[in-house]
Amino acid sequence: MKKANHIKKAGQVKKTGLLKAYSGVTRVIAPALPLWLKHRAQNGKEDPLRLNERNGISNIDRPDGPLIWLHAASVGESQMLMPIVNRMLALYPHYHIVITTGTVTSAELLEKQLPDNALHQYAPADHPKAVRNFLDHWQPSMAIFAESELWPNMILMTKERNIPLALLNARMSTKSIQGWEKRGKKSGQVLLSCFDLILAADTATADGLSWLTGKDIASAGNLKDAAPILPVDDKALKTLKAAIGRRPIWAAASTHKGEEEHIAQAVLDIKTVKPNALLILAPRHPERAKDVKEILTKAGLTSIRYSSGRMPTEKTDVFIMDKIGYMGLVYRLAEISFIGGSLLKGLAGHNPLEPARLGSAIITGHQISSFADAYMALLTYGGCRRISETTELAPAILALFKDVKTRKAQIDSALKYAQSRDAVLDYVWDQLDPLLPKPTSSVGDI
Repeated sequence: MKKANHIKKAGQVKKTGLLKAYSGVTRVIAPALPLWLKHRAQNGKEDPLRLNERNGISNIDRPDGPLIWLHAASVGESQMLMPIVNRMLALYPHYHIVITTGTVTSAELLEKQLPDNALHQYAPADHPKAVRNFLDHWQPSMAIFAESELWPNMILMTKERNIPLALLNARMSTKSIQGWEKRGKKSGQVLLSCFDLILAADTATADGLSWLTGKDIASAGNLKDAAPILPVDDKALKTLKAAIGRRPIWAAASTHKGEEEHIAQAVLDIKTVKPNALLILAPRHPERAKDVKEILTKAGLTSIRYSSGRMPTEKTDVFIMDKIGYMGLVYRLAEISFIGGSLLKGLAGHNPLEPARLGSAIITGHQISSFADAYMALLTYGGCRRISETTELAPAILALFKDVKTRKAQIDSALKYAQSRDAVLDYVWDQLDPLLPKPTSSVGDI
């Protein structure tokens, strides 16, 4: 693997006309922010008790000592950063960490996971006053952004304070990178030049960012590949196993709107061969559980939601996992897992290495661009099965139920590949560590 390019500091940021216009527009629309936040809160998209955090205002005092700010969009990106958080605090226990995200579900999950010396805040809205409030209060010693979170005011104002910046697991589609050429390649270069370190999640992104920046950007590999084994509530696992008994179990994980109708048909088709098979269906967004249940009922299927507190019975066709943080439970129960977000055009797939680490045979649809490298490797080594049409889902599930030898070989291949990806974290850490404040640093020092 080639050595990462540490982008040199550019001093005072010289904004392009487009970036100046963006800052100006966000200042103009800032007075409308409270109404926008209130509307989102009414729709369950914001925590009404923590709206001030969106203005960069916190009721938590800044602790003394070096403080690292990590920013991620939502659940997937924040979970990807957790190994970084854990390693950072293990090696530098005097650090404090603030991780910001923009969704209620990610906040709920992080509150359960974050270790001592780490806390969650909602990300400030990307207008100058909110970002200034946030930076004034927390005075981060370093900022780490994840994937495609390129908010101009956040980045530019952080850079102007000479705070080191890193962009980890950078992921951009070809379309997104080409969009910079249309909107202004120079503006993209200015934003990206603010980062002292950029590591791409895949070769396509690395090539695109290298073209955009004129720098040699390294592909470290996807940090999500190096995620630890998903945790499980042992009591919940024991209870569910007792309720399900010896029924064959498969999962449909991280499903999106439009996919559940096809999955419901697959359940019906599977029942003609294996009438006692149970599906555990985990929608990507648990708040859609009510709609998912209606789809299943319309198809003539019986279902129970986990949040109801009831356990599946022998008459239950589908058990809906509608709580955040329980995918470890799902993959431990399911012999076979279809990974959603992959059946329909416009989707891009989800992480196959989570079920791979837990011994669940993997099936995916054809839309897998977000994890193309991982899926291509798994397919090459027989670690998963890919279907081209929605009608192929039920036959693929039934084939793996029937052929135990093939299923076991697929599971073994997937596990070996997943374990080989653990080196990604070590490589990323080796590039990131030199930028971190060392023990002699004081508040706000770099």
